[in-house]
Amino acid sequence: MMQIRPPAVAGVFYPIDPAELNRDVSAMLVAASGAPDAAPPKALIVPHAGYVYSGRIAATGYSRIVALRRRVRRVVLLGPAHRVAVRGLALPAVQAFATPLGPVLLDTEAMRSVAALPQVRVNDAAHAGEHSIEVHLPFLQVALGRFRLVPFVVGDASAEEVAEALDRLWGGEETLIVVSSDLSHYLPYARACAKDEFTVRTILLLNRELDHEQACGATPINGLLLSSRSRSLVPRLLDLRNSGDTAGDKSRVVGYAALAFHEPLPA
Repeated sequence: MMQIRPPAVAGVFYPIDPAELNRDVSAMLVAASGAPDAAPPKALIVPHAGYVYSGRIAATGYSRIVALRRRVRRVVLLGPAHRVAVRGLALPAVQAFATPLGPVLLDTEAMRSVAALPQVRVNDAAHAGEHSIEVHLPFLQVALGRFRLVPFVVGDASAEEVAEALDRLWGGEETLIVVSSDLSHYLPYARACAKDEFTVRTILLLNRELDHEQACGATPINGLLLSSRSRSLVPRLLDLRNSGDTAGDKSRVVGYAALAFHEPLPA
C-alpha cells in the first residue's frame, strides 16, 4: 500500500476545499502572468506564508512555469525546517504527498540517487507538519499538472552540502528547482523594506552569505546560489513585497520575494 503524507496546513495556510483552492490558485496565476520570458526559469525562490499574505508574490514565480507544463516532469523542492530540528537535508519515507487537489507522487528513483550522500537522511517527522514544502504543491499542481517531487526539509547544513545534493539532481529541462523562503520577520515596515532590498541585492549578485535573519530559507538559498554561480545562471527579481503590502498591518511585517534563475542564452 502506498504511504502518503496527508496535508497538514490545508484550511489554515490555504483553502481546504478543492474547488476553492483551484479557483484561487488559478486566479493568482492569471493575475501574475505577463510577457513570456526569453528563456524559461531553471530555478525559483518563492515564499511560503499563508496565501492571503504571500500567495500573490509566489504566483509571480509560478506564472513563469505554466508554459513548461509539458516539459517539467520533476520538481526538486527545498524548504527550511520550522518544527523539527534537522541535521543536513531530510527526505521523507512516503511515496506521495497529498493536497486537496490530489496526490503528488515522489520521484523515489531520484531520491535513492541522492540518499547515499552523508548529509541526506530519511526523516518523516521533519516533513509531517512542515508547511514550507506543502504550501507550494497546489501552485505546482495547477501550473504543471503531473510531475514527480523530490522534497527536502533543510536544517543545519552548509551551502556546499545543499549544492552537492542539487548538483546530483540538476538534470535538464525536465527538472525544476524551487527554494522556499520568506525574508525578514516581524520588523517595522520601513526597516523590513530596507533589509529585504539588501537581501535581494545579495541574491542577485549570487553572493551565498545570507543568514537566517535575512531569510528563513537562507541555507537552501545559499546552496542554490553556489550551484547557480557554477553554472552561470542569471537571477531576476520578479516581485518584492511584505505582509504590510498584502494583508497585515505595518508595525510587524514579514518579507516575501519571488526570483527566477535562468540559464544563459547561447551566444
